[in-house]
Amino acid sequence: MEVTASARRRTGLRDADGMAVASFVMGLLGLLVLNLVLGPVAIVLACLALKRATSRRPRALLGLGLGVADLVVYAVLVASDNAASWTFSG
Repeated sequence: MEVTASARRRTGLRDADGMAVASFVMGLLGLLVLNLVLGPVAIVLACLALKRATSRRPRALLGLGLGVADLVVYAVLVASDNAASWTFSG
């Protein structure tokens, strides 16, 4: 007979909470640097956290929004300045 909640249940919820916070941080950092890499990472972590029913749902949704914003910023930079092209003329 088990008196307390299983460790597996608490660990899964804690992992989902960590993913929600990580997605928020990755999305926020992605606005500044490496938005092509950190944006999709933030989106994936947020989706996983939401799928695992995190208790930090607003933070996961912010991470999801920031991840999408990272990709939008990248698309605007590429369209306006051709920033994705690293060719050197000379």
